[in-house]
Amino acid sequence: MPGGGGRENFIFASGLSPDANGASFPFAYREWRGLTGMTWIERAKQLLPGAGFIVGVGTFLAFLAPYETDGMRWPWVWFYWTGLIAWGGLCGNIGAALLERHAPGLPDWISYPVLSLLISIPVSAAVLTLQALFGDPSPMWVWPVVFFFVWVISAAVTFLTWLMDRQTAAAAGPSAEPIIARTLTDKLPVRLRTADLHALQSEDHYLRVHTSAGDALILMRLSDAIAAASALEGEQTHRSWWVARSAITDARRDGSQAVLTLKGGIEAPVSRANVPKLREKGWL
Repeated sequence: MPGGGGRENFIFASGLSPDANGASFPFAYREWRGLTGMTWIERAKQLLPGAGFIVGVGTFLAFLAPYETDGMRWPWVWFYWTGLIAWGGLCGNIGAALLERHAPGLPDWISYPVLSLLISIPVSAAVLTLQALFGDPSPMWVWPVVFFFVWVISAAVTFLTWLMDRQTAAAAGPSAEPIIARTLTDKLPVRLRTADLHALQSEDHYLRVHTSAGDALILMRLSDAIAAASALEGEQTHRSWWVARSAITDARRDGSQAVLTLKGGIEAPVSRANVPKLREKGWL
């Protein structure tokens, strides 16, 4: 064990689970995408809460020292738990991105438990690897036990995430007169439901919704989403794109077509057929 004092046979566990529907911590996949085009100060402000959460949970577990980690000395026990929490967060981001891509629109009661189980696999592997490197390798019959203890913490942090997301949504509160129909917002992750809508992008049979808080992939037709956002000032710029005017930061010509640059650095194409219409409206 690093720092000495470790026990010969220990079982360590950790886990971290973001919202598969677009959860906000610690560094959600969509947040990384949304950092494009921000200044370094803006990026730091965006990432600081997630980093603080990792350090906070890691420090709490280091003091609590569950699963016989009380035999580790400081600061090694802190590095151990904080490192596992950060690793769990990274794995959670990857798992959330995969679920978003291959199973968009899952309800919270399915997505959160699934993420907690997915995260527990690589975190368990990390725990077993550390055990083999700094202690005695665990026999195979112990592996399911390690996985269970990892999942316990992963599920606990996942539940905490769910509570935080619900509190964030409740604090935002419903607007007096919703301008985007619930047929669209109810399909979005909790974190994105009160964000400003920037664009809608059709991807095969799915729809990517770009917002001020990131993006999410949902199962919905572009035409239905445009109808749900009809109260917003926006236009369909391409057969696979709809753009909100308030999100446009720049426009440029690209041959016979045009390209709109949106907040967050997103670029939306404008088809040749739509150029005259948007020029008349003053978009180009």
